[in-house]
Amino acid sequence: MATPKTPKKTSTTYIYALGRRKAAVATVKLYKGKGDSIINSRPLNKYFPLTFSRLDLPFVTTETQNKYYFNAKIVGGGKTGQLSALILALSRALKKSNVDFTSLLAQAGLLTVDARVRERRMVGTGGKARRQKQSPKR
Repeated sequence: MATPKTPKKTSTTYIYALGRRKAAVATVKLYKGKGDSIINSRPLNKYFPLTFSRLDLPFVTTETQNKYYFNAKIVGGGKTGQLSALILALSRALKKSNVDFTSLLAQAGLLTVDARVRERRMVGTGGKARRQKQSPKR
């Protein structure tokens, strides 16, 4: 007779949030306390070496630097889209952690979804979205 498996118990609780931008999707688990933030199994400063200051924006706005750390998984898109998706996901997670942060994050524009997406290629446009074929001269 097989012994029943016992589920793993995790002592740390986290807040889950999702952010999207262009083709990038970021899922974040926000933990309370001090720790190293990880993105796609890599340290934060290795994944976004040059744009680290903009990533800190949700924590600076809510004055919660060094009070939270996160584990994020980002799929799709380029680095800029991934960074914007991660900032949105972090802002949403902070909003869930404390309702008082909602007005601060909204005033800073961090909860606004940027829905602009690349326009698809149209048929008969020569490989571009808006390019038209040249009309005859006469």
